[in-house]
Amino acid sequence: MTDTPAPRPPGFGSDNVAGISPAILEALAAANEGPMPSYGADEISARVEARLSALFEREVSVLLVSTGTAANALALSVLTPPWGAVLCHPDSHIENDECGAPEFFTGGAKLVHVHGANAKIDPQALTQAAHRDRGDVHCVQPACVSITQATERGTLYSVDETAAIGALCREAGLGLHMDGARFANAVAALGASPAEMTWKAGVDILSFGATKNGALGVEAIVLFDPARAGELAFRRKRAGHLSSKMRFLAAQMDAYLDGDLWLANARHANAMAARLAAGLAGIAGVEIQGVVEANMLFVRLPAPICEGLLAQGFRFYTARWGAGVARLVTSFATSESDVDRLVAAARALG
Repeated sequence: MTDTPAPRPPGFGSDNVAGISPAILEALAAANEGPMPSYGADEISARVEARLSALFEREVSVLLVSTGTAANALALSVLTPPWGAVLCHPDSHIENDECGAPEFFTGGAKLVHVHGANAKIDPQALTQAAHRDRGDVHCVQPACVSITQATERGTLYSVDETAAIGALCREAGLGLHMDGARFANAVAALGASPAEMTWKAGVDILSFGATKNGALGVEAIVLFDPARAGELAFRRKRAGHLSSKMRFLAAQMDAYLDGDLWLANARHANAMAARLAAGLAGIAGVEIQGVVEANMLFVRLPAPICEGLLAQGFRFYTARWGAGVARLVTSFATSESDVDRLVAAARALG
């Protein structure tokens, strides 16, 4: 008689550990039936652009790529010359997790830090950075700003905060890029429209993420100024990110948008993070760091609890955010029972 294996402890290291939404898998299978034009000339790619134009309440240009790194780096490449400065928070993904891709794709532009609480750029600090060394041939020139929504600390820019940064960018003649790898989680949490959170607030280019929220691997570069699309198309091809079988990227994004799957997935992930925070907060010695606004929480765990959870097979990141602080991320695939198992295990170790 074979023993039934114990269920694998759920992973909370990242929303990337989750699988693929069933509807997206079905869409990929459907796209596999018969031939279609290549390099984005297919009907699914056209439908995706139409869907995103409707979602953002204006005509947009859409370029699909397979990774968030490509989306961010290519978007920034049309906002800054090689001698430019990309103003970003020191905790941003483009600074810490892109292996120099923004610098490479822009031909040498420099990432310049602008600090602020909760991983969000402070407008006053941005005003100073936006005008620093203007016209000095010895220095990189401020060219654009990049903000992350939701941030790498799980916090959110309110519509008003984004609009304030957008206004500063317009006054200083800077482009504004939004890294929206978790844009869906931000929209679900804030309840504002995608248009209000982006171009109406001054955003020029959005990296619209899907991979972390149920897709196999697709991100959309959404340009609110279609005049930039021609240049970006050449940059995408030169960078090796123009997929010949583009229909399979488009099929993922099409299913992601259909019936607001993207929002449903994000709402669930956010709800699971709130449930996890509520459960852990009741355990002696456990401290939730800040406010849980999306699908990510940071929590200070006593060493016996942290070590015990890892020994039991639970997976999450530690050490990067301070001694004893763990990052826990939920996804569209995280279940209530997954959350309750971790909370119960932590309580037993406490």
